[in-house]
Amino acid sequence: MKRVLISVEGQTEETFVREVLYKHLLLRNVFVQPVIVSTKRAKQGNKFKGGLLSYEQARNEVRHLCENKAAFAVTTLYDLYHLPVDFPGYATRPAGNGRAKAVYLEQAFQQDINIPSFRPHLQVHEFEAFMFVDPKKTAALFPENDLTRELREIRESFQSPEDINDSPITAPSKRILALYPKYDKPLYGTLAVLEIGLDKLRAECPHFHTWLDWLESLG
Repeated sequence: MKRVLISVEGQTEETFVREVLYKHLLLRNVFVQPVIVSTKRAKQGNKFKGGLLSYEQARNEVRHLCENKAAFAVTTLYDLYHLPVDFPGYATRPAGNGRAKAVYLEQAFQQDINIPSFRPHLQVHEFEAFMFVDPKKTAALFPENDLTRELREIRESFQSPEDINDSPITAPSKRILALYPKYDKPLYGTLAVLEIGLDKLRAECPHFHTWLDWLESLG
């Protein structure tokens, strides 16, 4: 059994790894363990957990995880959207779609860490892209209004949910909030991916599919 540590930004991603990826990969002899990124690490070893605020924070977290001799590999599940601007390669990232940007930044991240067991993954553009994979199932989570049509119109405007862009107004989470102001990521994001299922997620999201293929190959 290969143990893989996945550095994640928050509770939603932690639950996704624990409830969805864990069960799928365990059948392939890969044991994945999510670790929420820490905002501060005290001398006693205690951690203060929070979001990703800077590249230094991510770098320290990843290098710390790579020191774990029980881990076969280390990876990340960070959003491309709102990625800290001090990430390596950020200033020179290419124009074009989110997948091209993610690949470029992942390569720069990997080169900077320079540890063979590390391979980063950036979610394009953010976790909420998954919620547009199946608009009908996502809409069912918001019983006060039937948002199927609105969500489907957004989805059909893009080749893939990963193409839904990353501006502060039109990012996937912002679009959902505009339709449903009571949206709560840890609750609805988790419920949506559990309802939609991993097969549909990877079929609709090619960058995510590539990462999952790599995780499966470790077993």
